[in-house]
Amino acid sequence: MNKPLSSLFYPAAITLLFPTACWAAPEGPRLGTPASPQDIAAWSLNVFPDGKGLPSGRGTAAEGKAVYDRHCAACHGVKGEGGSAEELAGAKHGLTDPHPDKTIGNYWPYTTTLFDFIRRSMPPDAPGSLGNDPLYAVTAYLLHLNGLIGETTEMNADTLPRLKMPNREGFVWVDAPPASLRK
Repeated sequence: MNKPLSSLFYPAAITLLFPTACWAAPEGPRLGTPASPQDIAAWSLNVFPDGKGLPSGRGTAAEGKAVYDRHCAACHGVKGEGGSAEELAGAKHGLTDPHPDKTIGNYWPYTTTLFDFIRRSMPPDAPGSLGNDPLYAVTAYLLHLNGLIGETTEMNADTLPRLKMPNREGFVWVDAPPASLRK
């Protein structure tokens, strides 16, 4: 069966009219700049509930208050009780109330998740800008505001994952929990 001559020229015409559809640039849309191996390493930070991946460093709530006042209070309010951003401490309603308060002390299952979240995303105008000691200190301050540790209790890569959060058992695992967290 013979094809009409026009059907043979149609693909060629499309290629001539829309060359980028056929010869797309191999490097992509040329948006931004390529990430260097150093850039990737700086953002490839994983902290697990058992503490694996926590960096060296240390801090207490007493030290963390200054970090909080400087970087967090403008949005989260004095003592973490809310402002333009969510409340972090001072829950007045439980999780089973009609309008629950989801603060660090009554909602978050792991202290390491708190540390990791702060490290990756806070402060919002300069995420990733806090050093390890200020990160441990502000994490300790938030835990202190929630009544979970004392003002001079040191948080570090060893002590932080050992603190059991009140709502740790309040979450259902979609996958099996890591072996290090099984009872």
